[in-house]
Amino acid sequence: MGISLGESPDPTDIDRFLAEDVGTGDLTAETLPQHLSASATVITREPMVLCGRAWFDGVFSRLGSGVVTEWLHQEGDWIEANEMLCRLEGPARLLMTGERTALNLLQTLSGTATLSKRYAEAVEGTTLKILDTRKTLPGLRNAQKYAVKIGGCHNHRIGLYDGILIKENHIRAIGSITLAVEAARNLGRQVMIEVEVESLEELDEALSAGVQRILIDEFTPAMREAAVRRSRGRAELEVSGNVRIEDLPEIARSGVDYVSIGSLTKHLRAVDLSMQVEIGAGS
Repeated sequence: MGISLGESPDPTDIDRFLAEDVGTGDLTAETLPQHLSASATVITREPMVLCGRAWFDGVFSRLGSGVVTEWLHQEGDWIEANEMLCRLEGPARLLMTGERTALNLLQTLSGTATLSKRYAEAVEGTTLKILDTRKTLPGLRNAQKYAVKIGGCHNHRIGLYDGILIKENHIRAIGSITLAVEAARNLGRQVMIEVEVESLEELDEALSAGVQRILIDEFTPAMREAAVRRSRGRAELEVSGNVRIEDLPEIARSGVDYVSIGSLTKHLRAVDLSMQVEIGAGS
């Protein structure tokens, strides 16, 4: 499930982020002499996975020409606390205006990638794959899902348009799992059909319907083991529902294929970054 996400942001997204912060103009930056040059460095206050360089660079690119960025690390690198991420040179006004928007994007995407790395490491050496969900920050869906991949986890469907996930409300509305799957197939879309089940009886019905993946929601360890036995070779199994990182080794041993974790993108904490500007340098 899911589509390929590029490594670069849509320029119109950057324009939207800048419009939110800059609006009709940066009044404070306008107090600076127009031709004043400056340099800047960005450092991290804590260990992190670097993610979002293209979003950071895109902010200054959309503001205008003249800012040159030298990155000291590659996308996806693990960086220790107090290390420098990049150096910038250019017009002081542009550096001042773009600072907050650029840092907001970089710290949020790096935070997503850093948390994803922790989850990926928790299942390293197993066949279990960690998936994200649609519980993303509004306006940052594609960016956060890109960051999840940089951190070593995997994408579930990107939105409601690239996969079918039949959940309990859909089943209740149409009458049964069998009828819901039939209706999904009748759409004629070449996408994965997944069904959420809440009992072993519903699991059996979903298996009989021939879906590719089944989401077992809030199953106990014993129920998970039974689900693996019943579904082996017939459908992939995905676990969801209040999964903690310390639960992952046991889930991996059970033999399920995927775990979807909403907290990868929903409960993230942005990395603590700092941009320090020196006026007149680089001119």
